[in-house]
Amino acid sequence: MTPAEALPPRLIATDLDGTLLRDDKSVSDRTVAALAAAEEAGIEVFFVTGRPARWMDVVSDHVHGHGLAICGNGAAVVDLHGGAGAHRFVKVRELARENALDAVGLLREAAPGTMYAIEQTYGFYQEPEYPKMHMEIPDHLAPAERLLASDAPGADEPVLKILAFHPTIDPDAFLTLARLAIGDRANVTRSSPSALLEISGPDVSKASTLALCCAERGISHEEVVAFGDMPNDVEMLTWAGRSYAMGNAHPDVLAAASGRTAANNEDGVAVVIERLLTERV
Repeated sequence: MTPAEALPPRLIATDLDGTLLRDDKSVSDRTVAALAAAEEAGIEVFFVTGRPARWMDVVSDHVHGHGLAICGNGAAVVDLHGGAGAHRFVKVRELARENALDAVGLLREAAPGTMYAIEQTYGFYQEPEYPKMHMEIPDHLAPAERLLASDAPGADEPVLKILAFHPTIDPDAFLTLARLAIGDRANVTRSSPSALLEISGPDVSKASTLALCCAERGISHEEVVAFGDMPNDVEMLTWAGRSYAMGNAHPDVLAAASGRTAANNEDGVAVVIERLLTERV
């Protein structure tokens, strides 16, 4: 038994898409019950996702206890208690516009044909060529350099992340290329099966924001149990005392996690939570 396994868990950090959510974006009754039982046992539950706050309605009905979520791969901590459309930003870790412009310029040179969208606290802006995803209706269409200018629409709002899509490059190859091109100007990751990258502030990740939230609560990383399935979960799974890759996880996630569980469609998160709660008895 590792030192982390010897400590009772105090916080569960779980990704959503491909992890807690089934492929149809539902939360199973078994998983809802497991989350509620964990909170009842005094274990905090954090949803830690690449999703923006406005896409958190999928779990707003399953908020127990504190109801906090880490969104945008660590760019924001959001209170979900207000319900759909009324989420409150508790913490924002923005991507400076200077860094964002540098990242766009460097990636344009390294990967011609890349298309961009800009995710802000409340606004969503994109280039005209950027593919329509999740039925988003952008607030404004323009080249990324214009959208990131100091006098751009929504310039008074923090930038949370840039989305960069390429229509032909292999997703993993695109991630490697972008990380080499952008360097320390921003943090680059991905959670989509397509060649869609997510670009955040230099030190912003699920892991770093989760670490800040845990420090505020006096919770050590050894007392955290984390779940994930895609490259944007790797840092969090490496940081947590105990971590589980889903049965459907990306190879990098399988290598990073300390354990494995069933796939998202087989309630893999609930399987582990139920076992942890049994061990506490």
